[in-house]
Amino acid sequence: MHITNIYEAKTNLSKLIQEALDGEEVIISKAGKPLVRLVPFQPQGIVRQPGYWKGKVKIAKDFDKLPANMMEVFKGEKE
Repeated sequence: MHITNIYEAKTNLSKLIQEALDGEEVIISKAGKPLVRLVPFQPQGIVRQPGYWKGKVKIAKDFDKLPANMMEVFKGEKE
C-alpha cells in the first residue's frame, strides 16, 4: 500500500497511476488523513442493446398536446 499526500500525488500522478494499474493500492491523504483511493477503472460487463424496449412501450397519440388550462398554470396565470 502506498500512502501519499496531495502535493506528492499531483507531482507524481503518472507514477501513481502505473502503481495502481500494477495492482498496488494507492491512498491519497491530506494532513495525514486518508481521503481517496486510486484504483484501476473496471468497465461494467453489461452491454446495452439498442431497441430492447421496442414494442413494449406505448405513447398516447395526444402525448405532445398540452391542455390550454395547464399551460396557464405553468405560466403562473392560473392556479
